[in-house]
Amino acid sequence: MSFQDEAGLGGFSRSRLERVTRSLEGYLEREEILGAVTRVFRHGVLAHQVTLGWQDRENLVPMQPDSIFRIMSMTKPVIAAAALTLVEEGTLRLDDPVDPWLPELADRQILLDPDGPLDGEVYPSLTPITLRDILTNRLGIGFHLGRVPYCAMTLDYNPGPLSYAQRNQGHPRKTLDLPPDEWMAEIGKLPWRYSPGEYWLYNTASDILGVLLARATGMDLAKFLQQRLFEPLGMRDTGFVVPAEKLDRFTVGYALDSTGQKIIAIDHPANSFYARPPIFPSGAAGLVSTADDYLKFGRMLLGKGKVDNTRILSRKAVELMTTDQLNSEQRAAAIGGPGFGSNQGYGFGVATINEQTQLGPGAGAYTWGGAYGTHWVADPGEDLVIVLLYQMMSGPQHISEDFNTLVYQAIDD
Repeated sequence: MSFQDEAGLGGFSRSRLERVTRSLEGYLEREEILGAVTRVFRHGVLAHQVTLGWQDRENLVPMQPDSIFRIMSMTKPVIAAAALTLVEEGTLRLDDPVDPWLPELADRQILLDPDGPLDGEVYPSLTPITLRDILTNRLGIGFHLGRVPYCAMTLDYNPGPLSYAQRNQGHPRKTLDLPPDEWMAEIGKLPWRYSPGEYWLYNTASDILGVLLARATGMDLAKFLQQRLFEPLGMRDTGFVVPAEKLDRFTVGYALDSTGQKIIAIDHPANSFYARPPIFPSGAAGLVSTADDYLKFGRMLLGKGKVDNTRILSRKAVELMTTDQLNSEQRAAAIGGPGFGSNQGYGFGVATINEQTQLGPGAGAYTWGGAYGTHWVADPGEDLVIVLLYQMMSGPQHISEDFNTLVYQAIDD
């Protein structure tokens, strides 16, 4: 743990910030989590940071400030920002059809009954897919919390890290580890639950977005992200693979077992999916990163597209990305989906906070989390970015909410 000196504490109370550390220590003592790294950045200073617990409990490797984490769905804001760089230069337009780039999806068949059987009656889609539909998860395909046949089916089509994590956790899911073109061909065979633009469905759109960006640029997705974001921002440890020389900093991936009582290791650096280049670089859940790297990304968005002397996006692009794009009906239907609360909407790859209902982020803030427990918030109203990283698949959901509360209660200006 470390603090800036009192004069540079970012408008926080020192004693109240200590509650953040004590709370995290409590989670470790109760073995709700096994280790964590945090960053709290406000008014231009790193006001608080914590490194606690184990990077690898079984081998007694302590967590390090630069430990590398599976950030899963925190990949989505990154790939959305990358897409906007192509909009700004005119390679892609938000409201143009993307069928030329994604011909596998051109012959879409929509289920007449979206909650009915997958072999039910269908009709051809008359609505084109646009980049805006993909960025806002209103593509028409994806998953949502629920028990209708479509929900279970789409979980089976998660490529890469998410499918392996589900399998290693004991879920009877397919492992659809295919190259992008083959995966797209399989997606193209599926019926769609809705026409493009109708409703919010989760996850699949971001994987399709990754394919779109690679095809539109003629570049491997990893190289594109490296060129547009990671290299200019100095995000040296962010990518789709952990190289051999960095495996000593790679955390073990943990999860609760089927009883929900015991913590088990489901992904170890020695034989991890991430230790080799992926067959499918997942734009939905494929990246690894560190607390400092993701803080740089969050600071870039907080700075309206610019951090230090590096501009990635225009102010207007960031404002658009972080503005709620859903109408009231779509917002209501999305409530209860991953990461959503009654005060939230959805922009491009991020949940937007539309009104303050908790002791935490206020209106205008934006956020998104990851399935291993990773969490971040940028709050322009408070000039604040917070990052919480731990590795517990299907772990306690209250930890990120508590982290928000404990950071915000410490504000003292």
